[in-house]
Amino acid sequence: MSSVTDHETRLVESDHHSLKLWLRLLTCSSLIEKKLRDELRLSFDMTLPRFDFLSQLERAPDGLTMGELSKRMMVSGGNISGIAAQLVDEGLIDRCQVPNNRRTFIVTLTQKGRNEFETIAKAHERWVIEMLGQLDQDDVKQLMNLLLKVKNTVLTDPIF
Repeated sequence: MSSVTDHETRLVESDHHSLKLWLRLLTCSSLIEKKLRDELRLSFDMTLPRFDFLSQLERAPDGLTMGELSKRMMVSGGNISGIAAQLVDEGLIDRCQVPNNRRTFIVTLTQKGRNEFETIAKAHERWVIEMLGQLDQDDVKQLMNLLLKVKNTVLTDPIF
């Protein structure tokens, strides 16, 4: 019997296979996220939300509005504003008001932000590869296809 307590420990043999799958997915996601959070904190004194924020900007060289960042990160505007204020203070991002719209700001990475993000992103990639690298290309392709089916079902199911 395993001594690990996670989402799957509450399962019983008679539970529906869909429930078992859901809890396995949740467990894997939670374990990977925890490991990444811990590594970011220990190695770079960085939180995962801050890393995600910088990652979004790195992929949008012309910048993003605060609203776009909120949608991409799937968090509230208040969360984004707090992170942005910290990153501005640290010189990692710039916020510029959009002409003719006093309520909208465009956020971009500074050169310092780009340099720091590049270093952190390389480590992040290494950690992900260490966790998932035992899967070969066929495993990954199969898993990606199966998860796409799940994603499409969730996105198109009328109960949601």
